[in-house]
Amino acid sequence: MSSARKVLQVGGMTCAACVRRVERGLGELEGVTDASVNLATAKATVDYDPEVTGEEAIRKRIEEIGYEPLDPQVVSGVGAGRATLLIGGMTCAVCARRVENALKDAPGVSDASVNLATSRASVFFDPGVVDVAALAKIIAEAGYEYLGQPEEIFEDPLEASRNREIRDLRIKVAAGAVLSVLVMVGSMPHWFAFLHDVSPRVLRYAMFVLTTPAVFWVGSRFITGAVKAARRKTTDMNTLVAIGSLSAYAYSTLATFRPGLFTGAGVEPHVYFDGAVMIVTLVLLGRFLETKARGRTSDAIKRLMKLAPKTARVVRNGVEADIPVEAVVPGDSVVVRPGERLPVDGAVEAGSSAVDESMLTGESLPVAKEAGSEVFAGTINLSGSFTFKASKVGAETALARIIRLVEDAQGSKAPIQRFADRVASIFVPSVMGIAAATFLVWYFLVPEPVFSRALLNFVSVLIISCPCAMGLATPTAVMVGTGLGAEHGILIKGGESLEKAWRLRTIVFDKTGTLTKGSPEMADATVVEGIDSREFLRLAASVEAVSEHPLAKAVVARARSWGILPEPVERFEALAGLGARGIVSGRTVFLGNRRLFEEEGMPVTKLESMARKSIASGKTCIYVAVDGKPAGIIALADALKDSAKDAVARLKKMGLEVAMVTGDRKETAEAIGREVGIDRIMAEVLPGDKAGAIRRFQEHGGLTAMVGDGINDAPALAAADVGIAIGAGTDIAVEASDITLIKDDLRLVVSAIRLSALTMKVIRQNLFWAFFYNVLGIPVAAGILYPFFGILLNPMFAAAAMAMSSVSVVGNALRLRLLWRKEG
Repeated sequence: MSSARKVLQVGGMTCAACVRRVERGLGELEGVTDASVNLATAKATVDYDPEVTGEEAIRKRIEEIGYEPLDPQVVSGVGAGRATLLIGGMTCAVCARRVENALKDAPGVSDASVNLATSRASVFFDPGVVDVAALAKIIAEAGYEYLGQPEEIFEDPLEASRNREIRDLRIKVAAGAVLSVLVMVGSMPHWFAFLHDVSPRVLRYAMFVLTTPAVFWVGSRFITGAVKAARRKTTDMNTLVAIGSLSAYAYSTLATFRPGLFTGAGVEPHVYFDGAVMIVTLVLLGRFLETKARGRTSDAIKRLMKLAPKTARVVRNGVEADIPVEAVVPGDSVVVRPGERLPVDGAVEAGSSAVDESMLTGESLPVAKEAGSEVFAGTINLSGSFTFKASKVGAETALARIIRLVEDAQGSKAPIQRFADRVASIFVPSVMGIAAATFLVWYFLVPEPVFSRALLNFVSVLIISCPCAMGLATPTAVMVGTGLGAEHGILIKGGESLEKAWRLRTIVFDKTGTLTKGSPEMADATVVEGIDSREFLRLAASVEAVSEHPLAKAVVARARSWGILPEPVERFEALAGLGARGIVSGRTVFLGNRRLFEEEGMPVTKLESMARKSIASGKTCIYVAVDGKPAGIIALADALKDSAKDAVARLKKMGLEVAMVTGDRKETAEAIGREVGIDRIMAEVLPGDKAGAIRRFQEHGGLTAMVGDGINDAPALAAADVGIAIGAGTDIAVEASDITLIKDDLRLVVSAIRLSALTMKVIRQNLFWAFFYNVLGIPVAAGILYPFFGILLNPMFAAAAMAMSSVSVVGNALRLRLLWRKEG
């Protein structure tokens, strides 16, 4: 078999999950023997048999997976740029798609993703070909407003734009409501006695005067949007509303000033000024409610942004001064007083206090801080004053990273959204075609055709259809779901992770540092008959207090918890690889392993017999002798985390298979497994083989999640369908994962899966109702019920229904909070 290697650059990859998808997709291609993808350089290295497959097949495979095979000049490796752009003026899914396509068509842009709910565009580009200024120009040419980049992590430039839009909408909705009431009164003079003597022609002129500002000023955004769309030879929701309202307005205007065009001499035709003004007002009311509700979906980000103070009290050259938080640099000494929020991350230099970290970890109890303790921006100092040395500032703080992760997640697209996007792209042209067909049928094919009736049905079809509901169904739910997660210590990196988590079948835990605390604790002590257990522990702890061995600290900690304080030690000696010895209160104490006893000529048989059971259960034993005679053993173990048993029990109750993979020896792993309730165990697995172990779980157990915390877990986290990192672990593990648990509580694994299930439930509901509404509403508006029940849909009711469909979708997404609290 011949072999060849091809290195391709892949556009559109944004996270470890993308890397896994491309690797897996290429690996499944016939003739490919190996595929390796690097996210940092955006490169895929593919080994293949040229007699079976070729470069074109590999490129096609990458496209089928959903990514873009690129030439070297498109993405320049490490030089590739990414920008998040804030965009104003987008009102529906078609707007978002138009901006996305305009950006993707730009030279040098490898990928672009636009999120309607967050009004953000994520753009991957080659800085040597295009820059942010050029991208801004492209957005403006597409008919939208470039608002800038969220470079200052603690401020949201979209907020001011959204507030301006809400103020403008509030004014126009109020004006539209007043005009609508007046026009409605004029259209029904028989209901109001004071209009009985007013000439119908005068009333029509009055309604024309009142309707004109309603259509062209109150509804200006619809007309402007439709014109922008027409210039780009496309259509959107604005096109539907503009055509609908202008059709009713144009017909009514002609009927007012040229009635003879529609009826015989002396007969006044009916006018629909009320329909035109109500269409504009009701759709605008829906837009107003939708904009306010969409603002609420990003509440989690706003709350996080407000955690960081604007100033910091810094000591420089012995002088204490308040400076803007942006001016703090690593190495600065920062002073924090009681009740103040910490401005940056760092380590305590002097003083002590209790700090409330609940806003970052969800942990309600204050955390004690003393010299050397880590502190984080946005947390609250509760009691004493202290000084800490700044280590991470600006965009590098833990708070800033959390905000960035949540923003990226909220800006990402779940796979289920791609289906809605495809439908939205053909939706408006299809509706316009249906509306035109409706007009033709009602004007030419029905008995006794009437122009006004055909026009009303045409307008109703245009107005009732709603691409907005489809466009908002997924992103609003993803925003609320990821925001809820962030508030409860669960950082979800993207819509895909959120969508996958509820479909998991197997949860694999690392042992050390994940299920266990990662540091030894004294489990028990067994003494020889005739030896007092407290005296035994006092002698052992006194010697261990001088030792620097990690196991020694566990013995001293247990002694202190029993109220036993170490005593002075004479002639202490650390015996490398064996243990330690010293004299306490005139008695010679030895602590160590079997070899120590053999070298010192002390009997060890009795202690070995005592230790056999502890060793079999995975514990580490220290042998202790006093004055040359065996005194007892001390058993130490890496204790389970308090949340481990409960988390495993809950996962099993949910019907999930729970497994453990560890590099530790089999006896220790099985002992931990028995204690925590895990039956499926893979022990003595080398760090480099953990990813392979995950793949074996995937082959036999379906979608698999890996929960880990260390550097050696990173490959397994990346290989899993969903990688879950304990935030208290390493940065590398967090970067390789799909979900990060900020708090060191394994029950959050259960919460993350529950949140995923609830979010997907809401997304499915949203999509169902968005499609059901259109599938049901459009035929009714076209007059399908008229032959059976004589029912035709008034355009005013169509406008009200369309407005409420978008509001209901956003409202249902916000209902996630209630569902979460109810199930919590």
